Amino acid sequence: MAPHRAGTMVAYSKIVIAGGGIIGNSISYYLAKRHSTPSTIIDPVGIAPAASGKAGGFLARDWSDHSPVGELQRRSFDLHAELARDLGERVLDYRRLEAAAVALEGGGGMASKPSGKKLEGVEWADVNVRGVRMLGGRDTIAQVHPKKLSDALWNYSEQSVGSKLVIGKVVEAILDSDGAVCGVKLEDGTIIEADALVVACGPWTHSARTWFGPEVEAKMPQMFGVKYHSILVPSPRVLNQAVFFSGHGDPEVYPRPDGDAFITGFPDPSIIVTESPGSEEVRQEVVNTLIDAAKKTSTELGNIPPHTEQACYLPTTDDGIPVIGEIPGVKGAFVAAGHGCWGILNGPATGEAVAELLVEGKTRYVNLQVFGLNSPYRR
Repeated sequence: MAPHRAGTMVAYSKIVIAGGGIIGNSISYYLAKRHSTPSTIIDPVGIAPAASGKAGGFLARDWSDHSPVGELQRRSFDLHAELARDLGERVLDYRRLEAAAVALEGGGGMASKPSGKKLEGVEWADVNVRGVRMLGGRDTIAQVHPKKLSDALWNYSEQSVGSKLVIGKVVEAILDSDGAVCGVKLEDGTIIEADALVVACGPWTHSARTWFGPEVEAKMPQMFGVKYHSILVPSPRVLNQAVFFSGHGDPEVYPRPDGDAFITGFPDPSIIVTESPGSEEVRQEVVNTLIDAAKKTSTELGNIPPHTEQACYLPTTDDGIPVIGEIPGVKGAFVAAGHGCWGILNGPATGEAVAELLVEGKTRYVNLQVFGLNSPYRR
């Protein structure tokens, strides 16, 4: 495949990545793996403290076909399989599985268990089922444990090329007289030298718009967060079918190979995020709604109390398209954020592409012009 041109050979050598989530760790991993280049990740908490440690990890190869994200998604799905081979399926809790859409009977009365053809093709969702449609099989559907993946990516980068993790909060990009990145300033006043800065802060990328001055702030799109709650329920057996329900609030359930069932749904409206990473408030009324949804969809999961209750923000833009690429007007400044509900899925291909851009000045597999600040797809 011919490389997608995005510039000339630049080979930055002092690369700082702001953000310790799946995107930042994927960039750091591919810098190490493909280019033998170390990086410094700066995060207020550590590795994957927010959505990258609390997401479901559902992977679908072709669900964004015929959209601006389609090429990125297919490439990234394949990279997940490659990562599982290189880092270990058990290390990442990676596996192939199937997915189904299950329509539920309406009403808020007593749960009822149907029989016969209504349950054909359904592995465990057996309450109030009206119908089922398969969404994909093991050739196009997979899953991974987001926190375990993020940790494994970071461990490889740290151990193989000596990448560093700094606990801190970036508040400013330091520019030289030519307007190029030469360092970053942290909240405590620490200065870290850099010739490239990648902003990969998820929904907190919104505040990073101010790091480069008012002209850049005006060019960068706003970044929002959509808050999702989730619960983890220990299922009596390992289940092998992810289910997207239609009805009773449209919950989603992703069973994991470790026996947990990840249950989520009922998102908040998108907002500018002010809560701190890793300290997101968990509202009990939403948790109770998820517990109730489990009771209304499965006799197997419905009466088991969750062992984990959590919340996180999924980063998104106004147009729903991630922002990936160079920040115009500032040499050495890059951004990679706004992947929405597909952040875990699209993390590896984003990391691969940004690493190529940093070292080679061009990308080989994904055309980042689609995701640039001046993309024709931007509203």
